[in-house]
Amino acid sequence: MNGGHIISKLYIPVLAGTTREQRKSIHAARLVAEVGATFEDVETEVIDPKDFHFPGDGNDPEGQDPRYSALTERADGFFIVTPEYNHSMPGSLKRMLDSELKNYIHKPVAFAGASSGQWGGVRAIESLVSPVREMGLVATFTDMQFPNVQDLFDDEGHLLNENYREYVKAAWIELIWMTKVMQYGRENITSKHHAD
Repeated sequence: MNGGHIISKLYIPVLAGTTREQRKSIHAARLVAEVGATFEDVETEVIDPKDFHFPGDGNDPEGQDPRYSALTERADGFFIVTPEYNHSMPGSLKRMLDSELKNYIHKPVAFAGASSGQWGGVRAIESLVSPVREMGLVATFTDMQFPNVQDLFDDEGHLLNENYREYVKAAWIELIWMTKVMQYGRENITSKHHAD
């Protein structure tokens, strides 16, 4: 309860960024979801693009997966975990994001990057900022990087450096704050993009 109102949990899915078989970033995505689930006011899960079908480009009906459309409509915010491929995000992530539009407007998004090199996917994150802005999402400023991701997790996906749990927690704290603020705005401030 808050001021006599029942506060429901925020639904903030973690979007995994690639369908590659040998991906290491899925371990990072699972860690992000695991840390997010420790916040009592958050409901989260890993959304794996391998579990969805996006047959075309863009947000035309033939390019959409209704299951993804439903979860983006329900979501209060998003946490994207992306590997860096050729200084950018994977095509599978872009196709998944592009399949929706109206369900993103005035919702926050946090980023975590992962790479086999020392920069931890910062260029992939940078390549995401402009598209998500155009989609109506609002990026937080507390990014998370997983450099040398192959050395941060064992073969079963267990974290080998517990400091990263705290780094992820800091990103979640900022995202949760933004999610609450923007949820209030969507529900209480008139906009042509959503009902008041």
